[in-house]
Amino acid sequence: MPDPAVPPTPPVPLAALLAREDLALRHIAGPADPDVVIHWAHTSEMADPYPYLLGGELLLTAGVHIPDAAAADEGSSGRARPGPGTYFDDYVSRIVAAGGAALGFGLAPVHDTVPRALAAACDAYGLPLLEVPPQTTFSGVARAVWQLMAQARLAELRRVTAAQQSLAAAASGPDPVPSVLRRLAQRLGGRTVLYDPEGAELASAGRHPEPEAAEALAALARVVRPTHQGGPARPGAPAKAGAWAEAGARADAGTPADTGPASATDTVGGTRLAAYALGSGQGFVLGVAVAGREAGDHTIASVAAVLLSLLTGEHRGGAGAARSSALVRLLLGAAPETVAPLLGGERWLVVHAARPDARAPDAVAAAALGAALGSPLIDLAQDLVRVLVPADREPEPQPGWTLGVSDAAAPPEWPAADARAARALARARAGRTALVRHGARPGLAALVPRDEAEAHARAVLAPITASPALTETLRTWLSLHGGWDRTAVALSVHRNTVRQRIARCAALLGTDLDDPDVRMELWFALRQEDQ
Repeated sequence: MPDPAVPPTPPVPLAALLAREDLALRHIAGPADPDVVIHWAHTSEMADPYPYLLGGELLLTAGVHIPDAAAADEGSSGRARPGPGTYFDDYVSRIVAAGGAALGFGLAPVHDTVPRALAAACDAYGLPLLEVPPQTTFSGVARAVWQLMAQARLAELRRVTAAQQSLAAAASGPDPVPSVLRRLAQRLGGRTVLYDPEGAELASAGRHPEPEAAEALAALARVVRPTHQGGPARPGAPAKAGAWAEAGARADAGTPADTGPASATDTVGGTRLAAYALGSGQGFVLGVAVAGREAGDHTIASVAAVLLSLLTGEHRGGAGAARSSALVRLLLGAAPETVAPLLGGERWLVVHAARPDARAPDAVAAAALGAALGSPLIDLAQDLVRVLVPADREPEPQPGWTLGVSDAAAPPEWPAADARAARALARARAGRTALVRHGARPGLAALVPRDEAEAHARAVLAPITASPALTETLRTWLSLHGGWDRTAVALSVHRNTVRQRIARCAALLGTDLDDPDVRMELWFALRQEDQ
């Protein structure tokens, strides 16, 4: 028989129905398994209810269909005579074959007691048998089932809503990808894994499953990875077992071989496995392994998959092709200003980002930062992330990051803007500020012709130009208003080193750096170098 076509509502434990004192139902035969659930209540007096059942029902009957001969055939012992052709054996076996979950037998007006042959058949075929007292109507039982289903549905919605809010909060906080995986593992009570496009574990959280289940989960991830060409997750184990059968789109005759299904499922040794492809062909996969399954688990996992897609994905399609084209042209010798239009803007901001605790960022964190800033143009260095952001997008402080932002610059000015972003990041670190923007206002400098200003700057700074360390130390010290400690933090040197360098600058320049007029003139000259 195929799996019963049950409705998309939470099932009701049979034990919960028996616990209703207003119904006074009594379990008299068949298994007393606490895991037995029912999906609806159905009343029928048909001698063969098989054609009218979908599966999962509590079938209610008053025994109108029982012929007198069958009732009389029980004998004095109350047991049906041996043989496969007895009425009650046929009746119960057909209910079981149709997927019925339990049988409720109503007392009065036809029968004063439950036929003992019916109870014996229910014991033989493993069908729970309930006695419905005369004062309890079948409509009352059906109403109680729907009430319990409504309560379960409400509890499920509350659980899913709380999980969605929790996952969204994790996605908007520091280290969003590991946080989302941890929250999902907590909500489902299992293991969550993010696989990179090569199939390696990029991040994970929760309890480790058995080795066989862990291997099967990795194999299942290959089923949904875009480059997968089909085939089972492992020999002898179908990729889409029934326990999570509703979990997303599946591979079928219309699914291209180079994209694969959006999700796939498996069961290994009681562990339920599911894999979700993230984004549109980017190659990341979310894997989930849980010991059991509750209503709403797939919805919660799907929300996490969407959030992880946003956090890890790079926008594809026409924009991605244009960026690839721009990169190829640069590698082949094209000037930056000629390829900039392919990137979608004429002026850009350079953003330098670092962790406040000096941790080295990983690829997933860098991708998440780029997504938050609205740009996929990311460069991940050892301890730094650089992002090229269109000038019309104003960067905002990001949890878990310290940012330095340049002024808007055209492509020929990008190297200088990169240097200004680095200095802004140094100031942000020194001041323990989440974000510092490089000032782009021209001020009084606009009153001086560019060539004259540059000539003046070269003349003023000539004594220290040969020493980049002195020049950078002076620039940082002036930008931080002469703060020794903050300058030391920004330059990652000892404060005594800062004092020595500033004293050396004063000696070479032959001037008093405590004089505000001198500081203003030097700052003007240094700003010309930044242009």
